[in-house]
Amino acid sequence: MDGSGRRLAKARLPEGVAGMARLHAIVGELVGDDADEVEVLVGIETDRGPWVAALVAAGYTVLAVNPLQAARFRDRLGVSGAKSDAGDAHVLADMVRTHGHELRPVAGDSAQA
Repeated sequence: MDGSGRRLAKARLPEGVAGMARLHAIVGELVGDDADEVEVLVGIETDRGPWVAALVAAGYTVLAVNPLQAARFRDRLGVSGAKSDAGDAHVLADMVRTHGHELRPVAGDSAQA
């Protein structure tokens, strides 16, 4: 999602290295030659795990979103209460776009760790 709320890409990513490689390819296609000038923000409902570690290591800004925060934000966007992966992705992307300054960035491991 860009700064105006327009969806830039949609994909279901597999687990593991293949999924992370696909994500990097999608981001690379979108930023093109401006990669050094673009900050990629990622909203995710956890602050740990292999995906979070890989995203932080890749240099993305990863914002941990409490699942209850996401649920309340989802309630603001619709009344049906229905959950879906696509809907959750939209909620997280919109939260990062509009409230990223209020979300907690995930810190990478220290050199010692």
